[in-house]
Amino acid sequence: MEPDERRMLKQLSKLAEENNKLLKKIHRSIKWGRFVKLVYWVIVIGSAVGAYYVFQPAFESIQETFGMLGTGVENLQNIGGFLPDFSGLLEGFKSGQ
Repeated sequence: MEPDERRMLKQLSKLAEENNKLLKKIHRSIKWGRFVKLVYWVIVIGSAVGAYYVFQPAFESIQETFGMLGTGVENLQNIGGFLPDFSGLLEGFKSGQ
C-alpha cells in the first residue's frame, strides 16, 4: 500500500468515527426529545383530568342552579293564567301601531 493511500485510509477512518459519534448524539437527542414530549402530554392531560375532578362539584352546583332556574321559568309560565295577557300589546308594537 502506498503512503498516499494509507493517509487517505486513515483520514476516512477518522471521518467515519467522527460521523458515528455525531449519529449517536443525534439518536440520543431524538430519544430524549420523545421522552420529554411524552412527559409533557402526560402532564397536560393529567392536569386537565385533575382540574375536572377538582372543579366537578362547582360544575354540578352551576348545573343544578340552571336547572332550578328553568323550573322557575316553567312555574312562571304555569301561573301565567293569573296574569293579564300582554301578547296582543307586543304585537301592536311590532306592527307599528
